[in-house]
Amino acid sequence: MKEDFLHYLWKFKKFDTLNLKTSNGEEIMIVNAGQYLELAGPDFFNAQITIGNQKWAGNVEIHLKSSDWYVHHHERDAAYENVILHVVWEHDTEIFRSNNTEIPVLELKKYVDKSTIENYQSLMTPKSWIFCEKQLNEIDEFTLRNWQERLFFERLERKSKPIYELLEQTNKDWEAVLFCLLAKNFGLNTNGETFLKIAQSIPFSIIRKESFEVENLEALLLGNAGLLDAEKEDNYFKDLKFRYFYLLHKYQFEKKIVEPVQFFKHRPDNFPTIRLSQLANLYHLHQNLFSNISTFNSIKSIYEIFEVSASGYWQNHYQFDKESPKKNKKLSKSFIDLLIINSIIPLQFAYAKSQGKEISEDLIQLLNEVTPEKNAIMDKFSSFGIKSKNAFESQSLLQLKNEYCNKSRCLECAIGMELLKKN
Repeated sequence: MKEDFLHYLWKFKKFDTLNLKTSNGEEIMIVNAGQYLELAGPDFFNAQITIGNQKWAGNVEIHLKSSDWYVHHHERDAAYENVILHVVWEHDTEIFRSNNTEIPVLELKKYVDKSTIENYQSLMTPKSWIFCEKQLNEIDEFTLRNWQERLFFERLERKSKPIYELLEQTNKDWEAVLFCLLAKNFGLNTNGETFLKIAQSIPFSIIRKESFEVENLEALLLGNAGLLDAEKEDNYFKDLKFRYFYLLHKYQFEKKIVEPVQFFKHRPDNFPTIRLSQLANLYHLHQNLFSNISTFNSIKSIYEIFEVSASGYWQNHYQFDKESPKKNKKLSKSFIDLLIINSIIPLQFAYAKSQGKEISEDLIQLLNEVTPEKNAIMDKFSSFGIKSKNAFESQSLLQLKNEYCNKSRCLECAIGMELLKKN
Protein backbone atom coordinates (compact mmCIF):
# COMPACT_ATOMS: atom_id res chain seq x y z
CA MET A 1 0.00 0.00 0.00
CA LYS A 2 1.32 3.44 -0.97
CA GLU A 3 0.08 6.94 -0.26
CA ASP A 4 -0.52 7.67 -3.93
CA PHE A 5 -3.19 4.95 -3.88
CA LEU A 6 -4.89 6.73 -0.98
CA HIS A 7 -4.67 9.98 -2.95
CA TYR A 8 -6.39 8.22 -5.85
CA LEU A 9 -9.12 6.84 -3.56
CA TRP A 10 -9.82 10.24 -2.03
CA LYS A 11 -9.60 12.25 -5.27
CA PHE A 12 -12.04 10.02 -7.13
CA LYS A 13 -14.07 8.97 -4.09
CA LYS A 14 -13.43 5.27 -4.71
CA PHE A 15 -14.95 4.20 -1.39
CA ASP A 16 -18.31 4.11 0.39
CA THR A 17 -19.00 7.81 0.87
CA LEU A 18 -22.48 7.40 2.36
CA ASN A 19 -21.61 5.89 5.74
CA LEU A 20 -18.42 7.65 6.73
CA LYS A 21 -17.55 8.27 10.35
CA THR A 22 -14.52 9.67 12.14
CA SER A 23 -12.50 7.52 14.51
CA ASN A 24 -14.63 9.13 17.27
CA GLY A 25 -17.91 8.11 15.64
CA GLU A 26 -18.99 11.45 14.14
CA GLU A 27 -20.67 11.32 10.74
CA ILE A 28 -18.74 12.69 7.75
CA MET A 29 -20.15 14.09 4.52
CA ILE A 30 -17.78 15.12 1.73
CA VAL A 31 -19.08 18.22 -0.02
CA ASN A 32 -15.87 18.85 -1.95
CA ALA A 33 -12.76 16.64 -1.77
CA GLY A 34 -10.47 19.61 -2.46
CA GLN A 35 -7.80 20.31 -5.03
CA TYR A 36 -4.92 17.88 -5.47
CA LEU A 37 -2.04 20.25 -6.21
CA GLU A 38 0.96 18.01 -5.46
CA LEU A 39 2.77 20.92 -3.83
CA ALA A 40 4.48 21.29 -0.48
CA GLY A 41 1.97 21.29 2.34
CA PRO A 42 -1.30 19.37 2.77
CA ASP A 43 -2.32 16.98 -0.01
CA PHE A 44 -5.76 18.46 -0.82
CA PHE A 45 -6.56 22.17 -0.56
CA ASN A 46 -9.86 23.96 -0.05
CA ALA A 47 -11.94 20.91 0.79
CA GLN A 48 -15.45 21.27 2.22
CA ILE A 49 -16.54 18.63 4.70
CA THR A 50 -19.40 18.29 7.20
CA ILE A 51 -18.37 16.55 10.44
CA GLY A 52 -21.26 15.97 12.81
CA ASN A 53 -23.38 19.10 12.54
CA GLN A 54 -20.48 21.40 11.64
CA LYS A 55 -19.44 22.29 8.10
CA TRP A 56 -15.71 22.86 7.67
CA ALA A 57 -13.62 24.42 4.90
CA GLY A 58 -9.90 23.74 4.82
CA ASN A 59 -7.29 21.19 3.85
CA VAL A 60 -7.04 17.39 3.96
CA GLU A 61 -3.85 15.48 4.73
CA ILE A 62 -3.43 11.82 3.81
CA HIS A 63 -1.12 9.23 5.37
CA LEU A 64 -0.82 5.48 5.60
CA LYS A 65 -0.91 5.71 9.41
CA SER A 66 -2.08 8.44 11.76
CA SER A 67 1.30 8.40 13.47
CA ASP A 68 2.94 9.52 10.19
CA TRP A 69 1.72 13.00 11.13
CA TYR A 70 4.38 13.06 13.83
CA VAL A 71 6.94 11.16 11.77
CA HIS A 72 6.76 14.00 9.22
CA HIS A 73 6.72 16.65 11.99
CA HIS A 74 3.53 18.28 10.76
CA GLU A 75 2.74 19.36 14.32
CA ARG A 76 5.60 21.87 13.99
CA ASP A 77 4.57 23.18 10.56
CA ALA A 78 2.16 26.13 10.34
CA ALA A 79 1.13 24.98 6.83
CA TYR A 80 -0.83 22.15 8.48
CA GLU A 81 -2.76 24.28 10.96
CA ASN A 82 -5.71 24.45 8.58
CA VAL A 83 -6.11 20.67 8.17
CA ILE A 84 -9.76 19.80 8.86
CA LEU A 85 -9.51 16.04 8.28
CA HIS A 86 -6.72 13.48 8.51
CA VAL A 87 -7.42 10.61 6.09
CA VAL A 88 -5.43 7.45 6.84
CA TRP A 89 -5.45 3.79 5.94
CA GLU A 90 -4.79 2.72 9.51
CA HIS A 91 -5.60 4.77 12.59
CA ASP A 92 -3.00 4.09 15.29
CA THR A 93 -2.91 7.29 17.35
CA GLU A 94 -4.78 10.54 17.92
CA ILE A 95 -3.20 13.68 16.47
CA PHE A 96 -3.34 17.27 17.62
CA ARG A 97 -2.66 20.74 16.29
CA SER A 98 -0.13 23.00 17.95
CA ASN A 99 -2.94 24.45 20.11
CA ASN A 100 -3.80 20.93 21.33
CA THR A 101 -7.11 20.70 19.45
CA GLU A 102 -7.69 17.22 18.05
CA ILE A 103 -7.85 16.71 14.27
CA PRO A 104 -10.66 14.37 13.12
CA VAL A 105 -9.44 11.13 11.53
CA LEU A 106 -11.06 9.04 8.80
CA GLU A 107 -9.77 5.45 8.67
CA LEU A 108 -10.27 4.68 5.00
CA LYS A 109 -9.71 0.90 4.95
CA LYS A 110 -13.14 0.34 6.51
CA TYR A 111 -14.87 1.83 3.47
CA VAL A 112 -12.89 0.54 0.47
CA ASP A 113 -14.31 -2.36 -1.51
CA LYS A 114 -12.19 -5.52 -1.53
CA SER A 115 -12.16 -5.68 -5.35
CA THR A 116 -10.64 -2.19 -5.54
CA ILE A 117 -7.77 -3.29 -3.31
CA GLU A 118 -7.29 -6.50 -5.28
CA ASN A 119 -7.18 -4.58 -8.56
CA TYR A 120 -4.59 -2.23 -7.11
CA GLN A 121 -2.44 -5.07 -5.81
CA SER A 122 -2.72 -6.89 -9.14
CA LEU A 123 -1.70 -3.75 -11.04
CA MET A 124 1.23 -2.93 -8.76
CA THR A 125 2.68 -6.44 -8.50
CA PRO A 126 6.15 -6.32 -10.13
CA LYS A 127 6.29 -7.85 -13.62
CA SER A 128 9.13 -8.47 -16.03
CA TRP A 129 8.91 -5.04 -17.72
CA ILE A 130 6.00 -2.85 -16.63
CA PHE A 131 3.30 -3.37 -14.01
CA CYS A 132 0.34 -3.70 -16.38
CA GLU A 133 2.00 -5.74 -19.12
CA LYS A 134 -0.36 -8.70 -18.73
CA GLN A 135 -3.46 -6.50 -18.80
CA LEU A 136 -2.56 -4.04 -21.56
CA ASN A 137 -4.57 -5.83 -24.21
CA GLU A 138 -7.70 -5.45 -22.06
CA ILE A 139 -7.79 -1.66 -22.55
CA ASP A 140 -10.46 -0.49 -25.00
CA GLU A 141 -9.49 1.44 -28.12
CA PHE A 142 -11.29 4.64 -27.06
CA THR A 143 -9.43 4.90 -23.74
CA LEU A 144 -6.10 4.11 -25.36
CA ARG A 145 -6.53 6.61 -28.19
CA ASN A 146 -7.51 9.47 -25.86
CA TRP A 147 -4.60 8.70 -23.57
CA GLN A 148 -2.19 8.55 -26.50
CA GLU A 149 -3.22 12.05 -27.54
CA ARG A 150 -2.57 13.36 -24.05
CA LEU A 151 0.81 11.59 -23.93
CA PHE A 152 1.78 12.90 -27.37
CA PHE A 153 1.19 16.52 -26.40
CA GLU A 154 2.92 16.04 -23.05
CA ARG A 155 5.93 14.88 -25.03
CA LEU A 156 5.70 17.90 -27.33
CA GLU A 157 5.51 20.22 -24.32
CA ARG A 158 8.71 18.67 -22.99
CA LYS A 159 10.43 18.97 -26.36
CA SER A 160 9.34 22.61 -26.60
CA LYS A 161 11.31 23.72 -23.54
CA PRO A 162 14.77 23.61 -25.19
CA ILE A 163 13.24 25.27 -28.28
CA TYR A 164 12.12 28.26 -26.24
CA GLU A 165 15.55 28.39 -24.60
CA LEU A 166 17.18 28.48 -28.04
CA LEU A 167 14.73 31.19 -29.06
CA GLU A 168 15.97 33.41 -26.24
CA GLN A 169 19.61 32.65 -27.05
CA THR A 170 19.12 33.55 -30.74
CA ASN A 171 17.27 36.80 -30.09
CA LYS A 172 13.98 35.21 -31.22
CA ASP A 173 15.30 34.14 -34.61
CA TRP A 174 13.22 31.09 -35.55
CA GLU A 175 15.46 30.35 -38.56
CA ALA A 176 18.47 30.12 -36.22
CA VAL A 177 16.50 27.91 -33.81
CA LEU A 178 15.65 25.51 -36.63
CA PHE A 179 19.30 25.40 -37.71
CA CYS A 180 20.36 24.43 -34.19
CA LEU A 181 17.60 21.80 -33.87
CA LEU A 182 18.43 20.21 -37.19
CA ALA A 183 22.15 20.22 -36.41
CA LYS A 184 21.50 18.38 -33.16
CA ASN A 185 19.40 15.75 -34.89
CA PHE A 186 21.82 15.36 -37.79
CA GLY A 187 24.34 14.32 -35.14
CA LEU A 188 22.06 11.57 -33.78
CA ASN A 189 22.65 10.34 -30.22
CA THR A 190 26.44 10.17 -30.37
CA ASN A 191 27.24 13.54 -31.95
CA GLY A 192 23.96 15.38 -31.31
CA GLU A 193 25.14 17.63 -28.49
CA THR A 194 28.43 18.32 -30.27
CA PHE A 195 26.64 19.24 -33.51
CA LEU A 196 24.35 21.55 -31.54
CA LYS A 197 27.36 23.34 -30.05
CA ILE A 198 28.91 23.62 -33.51
CA ALA A 199 25.72 25.25 -34.80
CA GLN A 200 25.60 27.61 -31.82
CA SER A 201 29.26 28.56 -32.30
CA ILE A 202 28.59 30.04 -35.75
CA PRO A 203 26.41 33.19 -35.89
CA PHE A 204 23.42 32.27 -38.04
CA SER A 205 23.77 35.56 -39.90
CA ILE A 206 26.97 34.10 -41.38
CA ILE A 207 25.17 30.91 -42.40
CA ARG A 208 22.61 33.09 -44.20
CA LYS A 209 25.25 35.12 -46.04
CA GLU A 210 27.38 32.15 -47.08
CA SER A 211 24.56 29.78 -48.00
CA PHE A 212 25.03 30.51 -51.73
CA GLU A 213 28.36 28.65 -51.69
CA VAL A 214 27.98 25.19 -50.22
CA GLU A 215 31.77 24.81 -49.85
CA ASN A 216 31.80 27.79 -47.50
CA LEU A 217 29.08 26.22 -45.35
CA GLU A 218 30.99 22.94 -45.25
CA ALA A 219 34.17 24.79 -44.34
CA LEU A 220 32.46 26.52 -41.41
CA LEU A 221 30.82 23.35 -40.06
CA LEU A 222 33.78 21.02 -40.58
CA GLY A 223 36.20 23.66 -39.34
CA ASN A 224 34.35 24.24 -36.07
CA ALA A 225 34.07 20.48 -35.71
CA GLY A 226 37.87 20.29 -35.69
CA LEU A 227 37.94 18.23 -38.89
CA LEU A 228 40.17 20.68 -40.77
CA ASP A 229 42.97 20.85 -38.19
CA ALA A 230 45.31 18.24 -39.63
CA GLU A 231 47.64 18.56 -42.61
CA LYS A 232 46.48 16.47 -45.58
CA GLU A 233 47.38 16.14 -49.25
CA ASP A 234 43.75 16.03 -50.35
CA ASN A 235 42.94 19.05 -52.55
CA TYR A 236 39.35 19.30 -51.33
CA PHE A 237 40.59 19.32 -47.75
CA LYS A 238 43.06 22.10 -48.59
CA ASP A 239 40.34 24.13 -50.29
CA LEU A 240 37.97 23.84 -47.32
CA LYS A 241 40.74 24.72 -44.90
CA PHE A 242 41.64 27.83 -46.92
CA ARG A 243 37.99 28.86 -47.05
CA TYR A 244 37.59 28.28 -43.31
CA PHE A 245 40.41 30.59 -42.28
CA TYR A 246 39.37 33.15 -44.87
CA LEU A 247 35.85 33.20 -43.37
CA LEU A 248 37.21 33.46 -39.83
CA HIS A 249 39.16 36.54 -40.93
CA LYS A 250 36.28 37.95 -43.00
CA TYR A 251 33.78 37.86 -40.16
CA GLN A 252 36.26 38.40 -37.33
CA PHE A 253 34.98 35.54 -35.22
CA GLU A 254 37.17 33.14 -33.32
CA LYS A 255 37.82 29.55 -34.26
CA LYS A 256 35.77 27.48 -31.79
CA ILE A 257 36.39 23.78 -31.52
CA VAL A 258 33.73 22.65 -29.09
CA GLU A 259 34.70 19.00 -28.61
CA PRO A 260 35.79 16.12 -30.86
CA VAL A 261 33.15 14.53 -33.06
CA GLN A 262 32.86 10.76 -32.88
CA PHE A 263 33.35 8.31 -35.75
CA PHE A 264 33.57 5.22 -33.55
CA LYS A 265 30.63 2.79 -33.65
CA HIS A 266 28.94 4.74 -36.47
CA ARG A 267 27.93 3.25 -39.76
CA PRO A 268 29.89 5.12 -42.47
CA ASP A 269 26.73 6.87 -43.73
CA ASN A 270 26.41 8.44 -40.26
CA PHE A 271 30.01 9.68 -40.09
CA PRO A 272 30.11 13.33 -39.00
CA THR A 273 31.78 14.32 -42.28
CA ILE A 274 28.76 13.03 -44.24
CA ARG A 275 26.11 14.43 -41.92
CA LEU A 276 27.72 17.89 -41.77
CA SER A 277 28.02 17.98 -45.55
CA GLN A 278 24.34 17.05 -45.90
CA LEU A 279 23.40 19.80 -43.43
CA ALA A 280 25.46 22.31 -45.43
CA ASN A 281 23.73 21.26 -48.65
CA LEU A 282 20.32 21.56 -47.03
CA TYR A 283 20.99 25.21 -46.17
CA HIS A 284 22.60 25.82 -49.54
CA LEU A 285 19.42 24.67 -51.30
CA HIS A 286 16.93 26.29 -48.90
CA GLN A 287 17.92 29.69 -47.55
CA ASN A 288 14.59 30.32 -45.79
CA LEU A 289 13.95 26.87 -44.44
CA PHE A 290 11.89 27.87 -41.42
CA SER A 291 9.52 29.98 -43.51
CA ASN A 292 8.69 26.87 -45.51
CA ILE A 293 8.63 24.38 -42.64
CA SER A 294 6.38 26.48 -40.39
CA THR A 295 3.59 26.20 -42.97
CA PHE A 296 4.06 22.57 -44.04
CA ASN A 297 0.80 20.68 -44.12
CA SER A 298 1.80 17.53 -45.97
CA ILE A 299 4.42 14.88 -45.45
CA LYS A 300 5.16 14.83 -49.17
CA SER A 301 6.31 18.45 -49.13
CA ILE A 302 8.61 17.77 -46.18
CA TYR A 303 10.22 14.79 -47.92
CA GLU A 304 10.78 16.95 -51.01
CA ILE A 305 12.54 19.66 -49.01
CA PHE A 306 14.88 17.15 -47.36
CA GLU A 307 15.80 15.40 -50.56
CA VAL A 308 19.46 16.44 -50.29
CA SER A 309 22.80 14.67 -50.61
CA ALA A 310 26.32 15.20 -49.37
CA SER A 311 28.58 17.20 -51.70
CA GLY A 312 30.17 15.60 -54.76
CA TYR A 313 33.48 14.93 -52.99
CA TRP A 314 31.71 12.77 -50.41
CA GLN A 315 30.10 10.54 -53.02
CA ASN A 316 33.33 8.54 -53.05
CA HIS A 317 34.72 9.49 -49.63
CA TYR A 318 33.72 9.05 -45.99
CA GLN A 319 36.89 10.68 -44.64
CA PHE A 320 39.51 12.94 -46.15
CA ASP A 321 42.34 11.19 -48.04
CA LYS A 322 40.48 7.84 -48.08
CA GLU A 323 38.66 7.10 -51.30
CA SER A 324 35.73 4.64 -51.21
CA PRO A 325 33.35 3.11 -53.78
CA LYS A 326 31.03 5.75 -55.23
CA LYS A 327 27.65 6.08 -53.52
CA ASN A 328 25.03 8.83 -53.61
CA LYS A 329 24.84 9.77 -49.94
CA LYS A 330 21.41 11.38 -49.77
CA LEU A 331 19.20 11.55 -46.70
CA SER A 332 17.23 8.31 -46.34
CA LYS A 333 13.50 8.28 -45.69
CA SER A 334 14.08 6.80 -42.24
CA PHE A 335 16.50 9.62 -41.39
CA ILE A 336 14.05 12.26 -42.64
CA ASP A 337 11.37 10.61 -40.48
CA LEU A 338 13.60 11.14 -37.43
CA LEU A 339 14.02 14.81 -38.40
CA ILE A 340 10.26 15.18 -38.74
CA ILE A 341 9.63 13.55 -35.36
CA ASN A 342 12.39 15.28 -33.39
CA SER A 343 12.78 18.66 -35.13
CA ILE A 344 9.95 19.63 -37.47
CA ILE A 345 6.89 18.64 -35.43
CA PRO A 346 8.21 20.06 -32.10
CA LEU A 347 9.18 23.30 -33.84
CA GLN A 348 5.79 23.65 -35.54
CA PHE A 349 4.10 23.00 -32.18
CA ALA A 350 6.24 25.57 -30.34
CA TYR A 351 5.84 28.19 -33.07
CA ALA A 352 2.07 27.76 -33.30
CA LYS A 353 1.80 28.01 -29.52
CA SER A 354 3.86 31.22 -29.52
CA GLN A 355 1.45 32.62 -32.12
CA GLY A 356 -1.65 31.51 -30.25
CA LYS A 357 -2.65 29.09 -33.01
CA GLU A 358 -4.21 25.66 -32.57
CA ILE A 359 -2.70 23.01 -34.87
CA SER A 360 -3.01 19.88 -32.71
CA GLU A 361 -5.05 17.91 -35.23
CA ASP A 362 -2.70 18.89 -38.06
CA LEU A 363 0.32 17.58 -36.15
CA ILE A 364 -1.40 14.30 -35.33
CA GLN A 365 -2.40 13.92 -38.97
CA LEU A 366 1.18 14.53 -40.13
CA LEU A 367 2.62 11.93 -37.78
CA ASN A 368 -0.10 9.46 -38.71
CA GLU A 369 1.65 9.36 -42.10
CA VAL A 370 5.14 8.79 -40.67
CA THR A 371 6.55 5.32 -40.05
CA PRO A 372 6.86 4.48 -36.32
CA GLU A 373 10.28 4.23 -34.72
CA LYS A 374 11.80 0.81 -34.38
CA ASN A 375 13.40 0.18 -31.00
CA ALA A 376 13.32 -2.16 -28.01
CA ILE A 377 10.47 -0.25 -26.33
CA MET A 378 8.22 -0.57 -29.38
CA ASP A 379 9.08 -4.27 -29.63
CA LYS A 380 8.11 -4.83 -25.99
CA PHE A 381 4.77 -3.02 -26.29
CA SER A 382 4.07 -5.00 -29.46
CA SER A 383 4.71 -8.28 -27.63
CA PHE A 384 2.03 -7.27 -25.10
CA GLY A 385 -0.51 -6.46 -27.80
CA ILE A 386 0.03 -2.70 -28.28
CA LYS A 387 1.42 -2.19 -31.79
CA SER A 388 2.32 1.19 -33.25
CA LYS A 389 0.99 1.84 -36.74
CA ASN A 390 2.61 5.26 -37.08
CA ALA A 391 4.91 7.79 -35.41
CA PHE A 392 2.08 9.45 -33.49
CA GLU A 393 1.46 6.17 -31.66
CA SER A 394 5.14 5.33 -31.14
CA GLN A 395 5.86 8.80 -29.72
CA SER A 396 2.96 8.38 -27.32
CA LEU A 397 4.25 5.00 -26.16
CA LEU A 398 7.75 6.39 -25.59
CA GLN A 399 6.23 9.08 -23.36
CA LEU A 400 4.18 6.45 -21.55
CA LYS A 401 7.16 4.21 -20.86
CA ASN A 402 9.66 6.93 -19.91
CA GLU A 403 7.43 9.25 -17.90
CA TYR A 404 4.85 6.91 -16.38
CA CYS A 405 5.89 3.24 -16.42
CA ASN A 406 9.53 3.87 -15.48
CA LYS A 407 8.44 6.18 -12.65
CA SER A 408 5.62 3.91 -11.38
CA ARG A 409 3.04 6.64 -12.02
CA CYS A 410 0.31 4.05 -12.62
CA LEU A 411 -2.30 6.01 -10.67
CA GLU A 412 -1.75 9.04 -12.91
CA CYS A 413 -2.03 6.93 -16.06
CA ALA A 414 -5.34 6.43 -17.90
CA ILE A 415 -4.45 2.76 -18.44
CA GLY A 416 -3.74 2.20 -14.75
CA MET A 417 -6.91 4.07 -13.79
CA GLU A 418 -8.99 1.95 -16.17
CA LEU A 419 -7.54 -1.27 -14.81
CA LEU A 420 -8.35 -0.19 -11.25
CA LYS A 421 -12.01 0.23 -12.19
CA LYS A 422 -12.36 -3.39 -13.24
CA ASN A 423 -14.46 -5.71 -11.13
